[in-house]
Amino acid sequence: MNPLDAPTEIDDRALPEIPLVRLGAAGPAALIDAEPERFSAIMQAGRAHYGTGALARGDALSKRWLGRQANPYAGEIGAIAARAETPGAYLLNLSYEWTCTTSAAADPSGTGNRLLRTLDWPLDGLGRNVVVAETEGAAGTYLNVTWPGFAGVATAMAPGRFAAALNQPPMRRWTPSCWLDWGINRVRVWRRRALPPVHLLRRVFDECRSYAEARRMLSETPLAMPAFFTLSGLGADEGCVIERREDRADIREAPASVANHWMAVRQPGRARGIDSEGRYRLMEALRDQTPDDFTWVQPPILNETTRLAVIANAAAGRLKVQGWEADGPATRPFTL
Repeated sequence: MNPLDAPTEIDDRALPEIPLVRLGAAGPAALIDAEPERFSAIMQAGRAHYGTGALARGDALSKRWLGRQANPYAGEIGAIAARAETPGAYLLNLSYEWTCTTSAAADPSGTGNRLLRTLDWPLDGLGRNVVVAETEGAAGTYLNVTWPGFAGVATAMAPGRFAAALNQPPMRRWTPSCWLDWGINRVRVWRRRALPPVHLLRRVFDECRSYAEARRMLSETPLAMPAFFTLSGLGADEGCVIERREDRADIREAPASVANHWMAVRQPGRARGIDSEGRYRLMEALRDQTPDDFTWVQPPILNETTRLAVIANAAAGRLKVQGWEADGPATRPFTL
């Protein structure tokens, strides 16, 4: 039987554990020092996915773009690149070619609000090399579900504050040509002087002390490109999906789900990932009553590009994570 056909939580003792790495305020370069083999595996996966030539060209362009932005994390990404044996660190840090399914709603246990989240990316090795990095920011400690060599935040939980995750919207449609649209969108990003979404979410976890502060920063800070943010707070009704364009936010209050298509506004775009609307419908159907395990990770939410599943409740301080690869679960479920 195909492993993706079985919607059940797997706790196979033969699978590797997800490490909890206590970084303190040391930053992402210290995560490479703590997990060098995982870092090498991620860099190799990037070369295999993009190709050596394309990776080198994309890395050079990404480095140039980052240098134009006065980006607060440029120094950290430079330190990551210095630890890599080949080009790729800049491109992989600014890559945004992944898809996700996420929701925020009252936790059926009766305590707080719960974030459910999968991340899909056809980059082999992300699932088995995921780590949970306990990080100390100015606003307090948070748990970053991440990979060695990545300076941004895509999924994280700050116990006693909030949990949040990032999804990618469709590529904007300007012309009948997908490649021409891609080029137009790249030019628009090149001209922007604003944070990429993964860096804004990093700033939120570093600096925001409450759900209200996080919601305001995610809604009001200019962005280099559109993004969907899902934010889950402490109260049962404290959650939302923020659909962001560069300088505008449309907010859907919890209970709410999001995949990779616009819901709050009409915005012509090219679909991202596998069956975005089907993933959204299934999340809406399962979200409110599914137990606190990974039985909700089932097709089409679960597909051959799924690399990560997360359950987070900031009020309870509860985090569950499981890595996936194309052939099924790649790690034991991590529980904190």
